[in-house]
Amino acid sequence: MKKLIAFAGSNSKNSINKQLAVYTASQVKDAKMTVLDLNDFELPLYGIDYEKEHGIPVNAQRFLDLIKSADGIVLSLAEHNGAYATVFKNIFDWMSRIDGKLWSDVPMLLMATSPGARGGATALEIAKGKFPYMGGNIVADFSLPSFGQNFSNEGIVDVALRKTFESAVKAFESSITN
Repeated sequence: MKKLIAFAGSNSKNSINKQLAVYTASQVKDAKMTVLDLNDFELPLYGIDYEKEHGIPVNAQRFLDLIKSADGIVLSLAEHNGAYATVFKNIFDWMSRIDGKLWSDVPMLLMATSPGARGGATALEIAKGKFPYMGGNIVADFSLPSFGQNFSNEGIVDVALRKTFESAVKAFESSITN
């Protein structure tokens, strides 16, 4: 059975990105899901002076170890002011200080959602441009616009979006079973 890590690039207790990531990982057949919450990996803001004085925080290493141990990653990014959420950027920065190829070529389904019509598309595009240089093996991506209108407990409501979503999940599933 394949090991999946699912998490949101958010620290909101009611994160819509976490809901999307967990739902998505649950759609992958023959996989065991571990849900990570960035709130469980508290870290100081990255700074070179802090690193020189205190070293790498244990939580950054713990998170990176979990990423490296996975057969697949389902990540849904929150978008704040046209970029990743600060909490995600911070853990990303700390992990990159340990290993510049922090994603370790683990197959990734990269997503974003938001309450708005763009569905976190800007943060998603930034990640798609950056992650491959850092060992990111993005095998599929998906943006869900207008989360409140397009998602329910049963999944993706809009038929066209659901078909796009299912294709992304299928591509991801294939990448971790081959």
